[in-house]
Amino acid sequence: MSRSTVRLRLGLGASALLLAAGAVPAPAQAAGATDYTLAVDPAAKGAKIGDTMYGVFFEDINRAADGGLYAELVQNRSFEYAPVDNGSYTPLTSWTVGGSARVLDDAGRLNDRNRAYLSLDAGSSVTNSGYNTGIRVEQGKKYDFSVWARAGHGSTLTVSLQDAGGTLAPARRVAVRAGGWVRYRTSFTAARTSGDGRLTVGSSAAAALDMVSLFPRDTYKHEPNGLRKDLAEKVAALHPGFVRFPGGCLVNTGSMQDYSEASGWQRARSYQWKDTVGPVEERAVNSNFWGYNQSYGLGYYEYFRFAEDVGAMPLPVVPALVTGCGQNKAVADGALLKRHVQDTLDLIEFANGPVTSTWGRKRAQMGHPKPFHLTHLEVGNEENLPAEFFARFQEFRAAVAARYPDVTVVSNSGPDDSGATFDTAWQLNRAGKVDMVDEHYYNSPQWFLQNNDRYDSYDRGGPKVFLGEYASQGNALQNGLAEAAFMTGLERNADVVQLASYAPLFANEDYVQWRPDLVWFNNHASWNSANYEVQKLFMTNVGDRVVPSTASGTPSLQGPITGAVGLSTWATAAAYDDVRVTGADGATLLSDDFSGDASRWTHTGGGDWSLQDGQYAQTDTAAENTMVSAGDPAWHDYDLQVKATKKSGKEGFLVAFGVKDTGNYYWWNLGGWNNTQSAVEQAVDGGKSTLISKAGSVETGRAYDVHVKVRGRQVTLYLDGREWGAFTDDKPAEPFRQVVTEDGKTGDLIVKVVNAQSADARTAIDLGRAKVASRARVTTLAAAPDAVNSETATAVAPVTSTFTGVARKFTYTFPANSVTFLRIGRR
Repeated sequence: MSRSTVRLRLGLGASALLLAAGAVPAPAQAAGATDYTLAVDPAAKGAKIGDTMYGVFFEDINRAADGGLYAELVQNRSFEYAPVDNGSYTPLTSWTVGGSARVLDDAGRLNDRNRAYLSLDAGSSVTNSGYNTGIRVEQGKKYDFSVWARAGHGSTLTVSLQDAGGTLAPARRVAVRAGGWVRYRTSFTAARTSGDGRLTVGSSAAAALDMVSLFPRDTYKHEPNGLRKDLAEKVAALHPGFVRFPGGCLVNTGSMQDYSEASGWQRARSYQWKDTVGPVEERAVNSNFWGYNQSYGLGYYEYFRFAEDVGAMPLPVVPALVTGCGQNKAVADGALLKRHVQDTLDLIEFANGPVTSTWGRKRAQMGHPKPFHLTHLEVGNEENLPAEFFARFQEFRAAVAARYPDVTVVSNSGPDDSGATFDTAWQLNRAGKVDMVDEHYYNSPQWFLQNNDRYDSYDRGGPKVFLGEYASQGNALQNGLAEAAFMTGLERNADVVQLASYAPLFANEDYVQWRPDLVWFNNHASWNSANYEVQKLFMTNVGDRVVPSTASGTPSLQGPITGAVGLSTWATAAAYDDVRVTGADGATLLSDDFSGDASRWTHTGGGDWSLQDGQYAQTDTAAENTMVSAGDPAWHDYDLQVKATKKSGKEGFLVAFGVKDTGNYYWWNLGGWNNTQSAVEQAVDGGKSTLISKAGSVETGRAYDVHVKVRGRQVTLYLDGREWGAFTDDKPAEPFRQVVTEDGKTGDLIVKVVNAQSADARTAIDLGRAKVASRARVTTLAAAPDAVNSETATAVAPVTSTFTGVARKFTYTFPANSVTFLRIGRR
């Protein structure tokens, strides 16, 4: 996923979907139920839908691995946290020392990749606080403790579990014999349930400790070094066709270099699969792109094993030596590129090779002699340098094709749904006859409702699409509805879109770098988002073939773009002058040269605004979205002209128009994304979508003449007197979408209808000449558009029922704000 899209936030209310785009509901909507028609042609043959159509994407973001899916309960178990990784870290983060202890990094270490260890004095102890509020244990459940220890003259370790209320399990004593490093084990049975437990290890004599571990015995599928059961089961319940791993931004950010024994572990190193296999005590901790450390206890072997356990196709992603996510550098090192290409070939051997091969033997030694049947592999993730990326991609693809011709190598199209990078990447992928291209985008709910037809016009003979990351900006039902409406278009175009996965998958509520997310959790509970319920409904009712169908739409009238004007910055100091707004007839609506005061401007964001040298300046380089606005929200058909100057900071400046309120506006973002590109973004209830973008930057200290011309729904943009670009925002956000598929095993017709509006949709359904049963199994998701699931309340959940009025022609009323699946049997 793209770090630039972190600024995207919650989206549009379903009841406002049409109005936000300038649409006026038809009278029938205002009166109540809306009449629609849906005609199905069961004799026609639509696109085939593969078993792997829908899957999941796992990235270690929001503490999704350590403290999440990886079942280890001890945080910083090998004392490897360091300030160089995170300014708040020390080697004893999450530990409390009782007595005297110190963390060492010297020749006495456990191994070269597990460098730090704890030297504990006689009679001293250390206590670990785990994740979230503490270590979670459940009454009657077993927990397995292990530690690597070394003692000069022998020692007895006392291991205990307790919380503020006292003992959680009887203490255990472990005898450490004199000599070198040895792994010791014991187990606990919890006497009561607690969510704030602490694990304490004390020593009777001086001892060295490393890899202090506590695992629940009851992991998913009872796998060793296993996964947290409730989280894994939520993934399994989706019946995913594939699992894409391990990222995401952490794949292609950081150093691409190899581990160096001379210099020690290189922090902030890109995710390289060989670092994550073998004994866990030999897997080094690495700094995660998302601001915390990852232990690699959940590594490539565990990912492959998990995919197999849930019946999914494994789809790993390897770095292409072009960094992304705001770093945007191409590594020019032929020897390093050759090494990474070889690592990729070795990865395929690890997954598929016989036990007699080097890496197949490694897999067998880890406990899995049978191959994992890898068929797809992705190179790179969201690279913003398409030419540099594609040159390297071709090296990987050629090497894989020469040795493993049956493995599909997946390319990508950058971090956005459109723009210069996207267009160039697709040109290269088409010209290079790439098999499959990964697209990513995080947009507003309105965008998803507007773009159901996105793939209708894609070249049927060109590269297939892997929609590897997508989501609207929120976890309310309204977001799930917009995504569901879009998914009907994905299925209709299943001959083009062959893989699709919502992203991200997991979020620990106490460690959030990104939202929205599919599944939320803490140390004792997990809950499904509304988006999850939508995904599950589609993923467990896919069908094998699309049955062509057509439906009527929702009448709407669109007025002109209306709104006031605004000025803003993002992590940048900038100054503005000579703001002038004139109507289409030339009349002056606003004129401000800031020679007096700034009383006409209203602060709607943060930042530090003041008059300086006859300009209106924002000087806080840390503040984001500092908008000030002026004018009438009813303005339309006008010209906005302003002089803008970047003073300092990471980006450029933002000039807004069509400003209705703090969450609804357009702005021209000049020098955004760390001053690498410019774009027009539309915000609807705070959720943003990009309407037009181009590569480029702005110069510090230079005054730019910015001119925005708004006519109806047409906008033309001029920079320093030259036309920069134009767009027309007139695509309706259609709230009524549908697709019909057929289940090859049962013969069922599956009618899938999304009604993303606050009125029922009374629909006349014509099934053509299909011979159908009179009963249909119905699954419905319906709630208030802003309904959100939480740990304590499930506002959005599927409801099943039976409908007995099915015929070749019948009427069905789809509830307001709903997704409905009708499974209709054949006679």
